[in-house]
Amino acid sequence: MTVVVFGSINLDLVIEVPRLPVKGETVIGDRFFAVAGGKGANQAVAIAKLGIPVSLVGQVGEDSFGQTLISGLQAEGVDTSGITINPHTYSGIASIVVDSTGANTIACAGGANNLVREKELEQFKLLLPQAKIVLLELAIPLATVLIAAREAKANDCCLILDPAPIRYELPEELYSLIDIITPNEVEASQLVGFTVDGVTTAKQAASFLHQMGVKNVIITLGSQGCLYSNESESFWIKSIPVSVVDTVAAGDAFNGALAAALALGKSLKDAVQWGTVGGALAVTRNGAQSSLPSKDTFGQLLNQQILLE
Repeated sequence: MTVVVFGSINLDLVIEVPRLPVKGETVIGDRFFAVAGGKGANQAVAIAKLGIPVSLVGQVGEDSFGQTLISGLQAEGVDTSGITINPHTYSGIASIVVDSTGANTIACAGGANNLVREKELEQFKLLLPQAKIVLLELAIPLATVLIAAREAKANDCCLILDPAPIRYELPEELYSLIDIITPNEVEASQLVGFTVDGVTTAKQAASFLHQMGVKNVIITLGSQGCLYSNESESFWIKSIPVSVVDTVAAGDAFNGALAAALALGKSLKDAVQWGTVGGALAVTRNGAQSSLPSKDTFGQLLNQQILLE
């Protein structure tokens, strides 16, 4: 059995600056680097690095970036047979500005990611009979996400939705298909229409999402930790104190580790702990896929948390 990730593939162009610019301002950066990214690709690599078989479905352009991105995924052990190459567009690009505290702003030109439709859905369907867990996100067209969610449920897969980036109101049908939704505080606020900034508001948001039809809700709040909730219980998991270098891909690391744990048959509570460890390690290094932890590094920090309980 494997995990299937259906989502975006980007090249990230990163500039480090002393502070984030305000509207109309130019801030001179200290360093530039280019790394592989895209929410779908990041999550697939996070899973592969933890030793779990994973396939990625998505699209890149027929350009040098696209081939580089596919080669990088293959080098990390991701099955790329579900990735199509479109000769009529460019590969996705993300422009990321990171300040000295690790905070960031991101602008993305979706390119091939915006054209993920029938061909990719056919590839996705071919992979589902061997899938146990499916991860979806919203950097590809919403219509495609909804069809993929229907197909995942028809194949009895556990469906995880990372609702980012939120670009539109989600259809009610999609909520009913989701087994686990994993917004951060900003995304949760956008989904529910009020500010989510702590334990109390996270519980209120989880209740709202349950009413919409989601079975399990995990809301991450950075240094405050995260809330897990289903319709009968909830628990709070504290964050792991680390030195933050760059928060890019922290959510992807969380989702990847969460899916990896579930693929191994772990309980949801244990899986949330795995996600917390993955996210904590990702913020200690620069970049997206370059920040995702190896199996050994992950295991060391996970064992430390177990010993503390």
